[in-house]
Amino acid sequence: MQTIQIALIILVFISMALSMFFRKIPALIALPMMAFFIPLIAGVSLNDTMQLVIGEGALKLHNAYTVAIFGSILSILLQKTKVVETFIRKGAELTGDNPWVIAVIMVTLIAMLFTTIGGLGAIIMVATVVLPIMSSVGIGPLTVVGIFLVGVSMGGILNAGGWAVYVDVMKLSIDQIRPFALIMFAATFVMALCYITIQLYRDGHDLKLRKIATISLGFIALAIFLGLGYGWLNPDLQLLLKNGLFQLGRFLKYALAIGLAGLFLLSLLRIFFRPISPDQIFGAAYVTPLVPLLLILMFNMNFIAAFICGLIYGFAATYRRGSLNIFIRSALEGGAVVMPAVVLMFGIGMLLNAIMGPGASWNATHPEGWPVLALLKPFMMKIIPTNALLYVIIFGLTAPLALYRGPLNVWGMGYGLAAVFLASGMNPGSVMGLLMSVGQVQGISDPTNTHNVWLANEMQQDVQKVLWNTIPFSWGVAFVGLVFSALIFL
Repeated sequence: MQTIQIALIILVFISMALSMFFRKIPALIALPMMAFFIPLIAGVSLNDTMQLVIGEGALKLHNAYTVAIFGSILSILLQKTKVVETFIRKGAELTGDNPWVIAVIMVTLIAMLFTTIGGLGAIIMVATVVLPIMSSVGIGPLTVVGIFLVGVSMGGILNAGGWAVYVDVMKLSIDQIRPFALIMFAATFVMALCYITIQLYRDGHDLKLRKIATISLGFIALAIFLGLGYGWLNPDLQLLLKNGLFQLGRFLKYALAIGLAGLFLLSLLRIFFRPISPDQIFGAAYVTPLVPLLLILMFNMNFIAAFICGLIYGFAATYRRGSLNIFIRSALEGGAVVMPAVVLMFGIGMLLNAIMGPGASWNATHPEGWPVLALLKPFMMKIIPTNALLYVIIFGLTAPLALYRGPLNVWGMGYGLAAVFLASGMNPGSVMGLLMSVGQVQGISDPTNTHNVWLANEMQQDVQKVLWNTIPFSWGVAFVGLVFSALIFL
């Protein structure tokens, strides 16, 4: 019976995934269908499926789509007040017209930011600044989305917050995690350079390959130098460096608070004493996209509260005759623009509940554990590789199972599967290497990621097209990571 159930779940997963792959069924229909059939096959009752998976699943990502709505409102407000248009023009003047250099700078800045921040709210705020700059120099919308996704995933590799799971669950030390994370970061950075070069060539840009190769080697050498240089510092010097950066951070935090308050006050005074014409942009308005991001990054403010502060600041900084009507229209249009992404997030939440279980609410009816996970764990234990070559081949070829909340997806049942691998005696380091490697497929290419959905929607691209465009690169870097993981841990 269990064999039949597992076969049916795999059949549902593959058929729905292929239907989305080949654009036969849109993701906003396919994901709820997967979420409905998978728990039923695993033995969950129809009532629990409707209540716990479909009903509660639609609300699971409520914070993500609320943030998306507020971010969209701010984005529309900046467009209607022509702040974005003027910002693009000035940004293009300052950064020059070399799309390759600008793309590399942007992917590097994005990666640096997302080593410390995360979440859809931060992505929306960074994108509000970065997407217009890349678009203004002729980088195609699909390439813009891909560059941004690569940068976010690359930064996530070195995000220490993500390492907490490896420490808590796999009992690894930071000293065991850091070297492999640095290797993955370097491999992903090289992949980013390849992706940017190939995509800009496809977009029709005239590239000087010799110059690009020289600059690329310089970037790679600098990254290696900084990474190894920090690793060679003795603990006392590392502590001194950290303390110095901490004190600098505190100073910048207070300076930033005073600066933002001053700009806001200046905007209010300008409203009453020096009104501007509709075709003028007050200088303080250009800071608006950064306000929520800085509040989140420097003051750990709640995402929604930070967006509201950004909207208030933006309203004051762009105030002119008719601004209230512009603000109201922005609020209504912002919700409408982001609604396709919101609807898709409903399905993503349902699928998460279908695979991982809806949380504490099902303990009473399923005290033995969520049936889907309980059914799949024994099956997954049978395919654990026993040597380094099989490890690379099996997990390399199955890396796309990280897509669509599949078994290798850390936001699907990946961590549950990791627990199975650990229980079977697999080296904890190799499990970490596996998750971090195939995680690049998930982080960059997965159409069920809320940030993939939002970015594709923002640039008016099909999220499935983004998958097809990026997966050769993310799959390739997953193979590279698995090779290094096998060499280090097996």
